[in-house]
Amino acid sequence: MTAGLIAVVLLLAVAAYACAGGTDYGAGFWDLAAGGTERGERPRWLIGHAMAPVWEVNNVWLIFVLVIMWTGFPTFFQTVFSAMWLPLALAAVGMVLRGASFAFRKAARRLTRRRQLGILFALSSLVTPFFLGAAVGGIASGRAAPGTTASAHVWVNPTSLLFGLLAVAATAFLGAVFLTGDARRFDAPDLVGYFRVRALAALGAVAVLAVITLFVTRTDAPYVWHGLTHGAGLVFTLLAGVATCATAWLLTRTPDVRVRFTAVGVVAGAVLAWGLAQRPYLIPTSLTVSDAAGAPSTLTWLVFVTLVALVLVGPAVFLLYWLDTHGELEELTDADLGRGAPGEGGTADGG
Repeated sequence: MTAGLIAVVLLLAVAAYACAGGTDYGAGFWDLAAGGTERGERPRWLIGHAMAPVWEVNNVWLIFVLVIMWTGFPTFFQTVFSAMWLPLALAAVGMVLRGASFAFRKAARRLTRRRQLGILFALSSLVTPFFLGAAVGGIASGRAAPGTTASAHVWVNPTSLLFGLLAVAATAFLGAVFLTGDARRFDAPDLVGYFRVRALAALGAVAVLAVITLFVTRTDAPYVWHGLTHGAGLVFTLLAGVATCATAWLLTRTPDVRVRFTAVGVVAGAVLAWGLAQRPYLIPTSLTVSDAAGAPSTLTWLVFVTLVALVLVGPAVFLLYWLDTHGELEELTDADLGRGAPGEGGTADGG
């Protein structure tokens, strides 16, 4: 019972990272696709301002996923990281390079250096979700079974490649949807239409890839295919489909805050459908939740830690998101700093 509860928490954490972290990766995708320096200046300006307050906190969900895997399901953790260490290592390198290049790009004074860091940031935003998706495909297809030695076959296969492409398309879709709202918030009407068109295109790519993936899993990952077309997995597959239609309808009109919720519903619904389709396995059909679970005392403490995180960390994270979406976390400009400096229109005590 406790192992099943922790497995649900793990799945929810994966869905949260797919949505929150995926939005950031999607912003990097559009940074790459923005074009040359002059043509891409406005989109990149918006991407930098929109990401700055929250891009670091979104990785909290990834840390939570790794902690639950390591402590709650050590056999699962060992199996996945042994069989697919290469794509996961490449994804980790991409995360590090992406964060470093985004942070240093703004501080760089030379245009050439900013361009180099921008390219590194954008490429890392593309590579990281692809390899994470490919690793998930290795799990879903059952190739990363306990005792499997690391090889390209585990993560270079039809399911893995499609999961990787679907992850890239989904992040691009989320990024474009959120940037559409950010353009409206930053009073950039030209960028509202710019990103709305890209959000619709990315949503179309997600829909096409999802249909292709469903057909491919029928032969390449039959257990997951059966789960996606029956029971709880089918329910969330249909919910993701409904959210897709709702998002497309909202994007064809003047998008408001509702489109963010439906867009999150598309990605979260797909992740939950995949997780529920695998029940009762963590790796179909070789490793069940109960077989992979750690010691009962460890799971009990993990439940306690999860509750503490929900009470303490959860509200803080959501408060940060709320402040960001309401424009309360804008960066101070040189003019703002100058107004508060002694001898420049005022004193330290406001006199």
